[in-house]
Amino acid sequence: MSHFTASFAAQFAPVRVRFGVGIRRQVSEEIARLGCKRALVLSTPPQASQAMEMAQDIGDLAVGVFTRATMHTPVAVTEEAVAHALAVRADCLVAVGGGSTTGLGKAIALRTDLPQIVVPTTYAGSEATNILGQTDNGIKTTLTDARVQPEVILYDAELVRSLPVGLTVTSALNAMAHAAEGLYARDRNPVSTLLAIEGLEAFAEALERVVAAPDDLEARGRTLYGAWLCGTVLGQVGMALHHKLCHTLGGSFDLPHAETHAVMLPHTIAFNARAAARELAPVGRIFGMDAPGRALHAFAHKLGAPMALRDLGLNQTDLDKAAEIATSKPYWNPQPVTKEDIATLLAAAWRGDPPAF
Repeated sequence: MSHFTASFAAQFAPVRVRFGVGIRRQVSEEIARLGCKRALVLSTPPQASQAMEMAQDIGDLAVGVFTRATMHTPVAVTEEAVAHALAVRADCLVAVGGGSTTGLGKAIALRTDLPQIVVPTTYAGSEATNILGQTDNGIKTTLTDARVQPEVILYDAELVRSLPVGLTVTSALNAMAHAAEGLYARDRNPVSTLLAIEGLEAFAEALERVVAAPDDLEARGRTLYGAWLCGTVLGQVGMALHHKLCHTLGGSFDLPHAETHAVMLPHTIAFNARAAARELAPVGRIFGMDAPGRALHAFAHKLGAPMALRDLGLNQTDLDKAAEIATSKPYWNPQPVTKEDIATLLAAAWRGDPPAF
C-alpha cells in the first residue's frame, strides 16, 4: 500500500553514512575527506579504552581524547569539553559510543561548529539527527539546529557485538521509539513513514537473533540498519508524548535513558493509539498483535527488557511531580494530554503493568 499524501514536505541533511564490518578502521580516511587534521576523540568513562584505541588508529590526526561524556548531556560537562577542544585546537570531533557520547559531540559542535564523525556502539540513533538534548539545573531541554547534525556516521557491527544483551535490548527499544512516534507525527511524510516501518521491521527480524546469539554479525548489522532508519525518522519529524515523558523522567529524576524509553514505549503508544489507531496499525502487524501498545509490551517482555519504572529507581512519590512537569507546558500530541491521564499511564509503568489504555 502506498503512503502517498497529496501535500507534504521532506528535508534530508547531507550526511555520509557507511556500513561494514571493520569500517571503524577508516576514520582517518573520513577525517581527511573532511579536510581536517586535528581530531578530538570523545567517549564516556567506561568506553575510554575504545577511545584510546581509536586515537591510536587515527595516529597523528588525533590531538586528544576526552572521556567524560555523561548521560543526558549536562551543560557543565559540555563547557569543560569545549575548553579542552579549544585548548588542543581541534578541527573535528570523533565520537565513539552511544547517545551520551554523540550528545556531547553535538553539544560541542553547537558551540564551535566543528564537524563530527560518529562511530556508534549502541542503537541510540541520535547520530542521524540534528536534535540535541541538554540538561541544566535538573531540566532537560531539546533543540534543533543544523550545526549539531553529524557529517559522517560509520556503522560497524563489530562494535556492537560485545554490547551486553540487556543494553542491546533497551538501546534497540529506544531507537524503535523514534519510529513508532514518527508514524503519527504531525509533520510526517510518506518517506518518513516508510523509513519508520522498515526500521521497526529490521528490529523485529533481527533483535531476537541478537539476544540468542550476540556474536551474530549479520544480525548485529541488521539491527544497526534499523537504528539508522529509526534515527533518520527522528531527524525528519517532531516527536510527541513518549519523548516528552522520557525527557522528563531522565532530566528531572536522573533515570537511565535507554531503560526509560524501553519501559515507557508500550504505555505511550497504547495511549496514543486511541487517536492514531490507523497510523499505528503497522506496529501491530509487525509485532503480531492488533493492539500496538500491548504488542510492544509483549515483545519487550520476551526480550527480557525492564518493565517497571520502580526498578529504574523512580520513587512512587515522584509520580505526581513527573505528571505535573510533563503536562506543565502544552505540546502537540495526537491524543489530548491531561495530568490525570498521564498520572494513570505513569502509575501503570511504575508498577510494570501492561498498558492501562
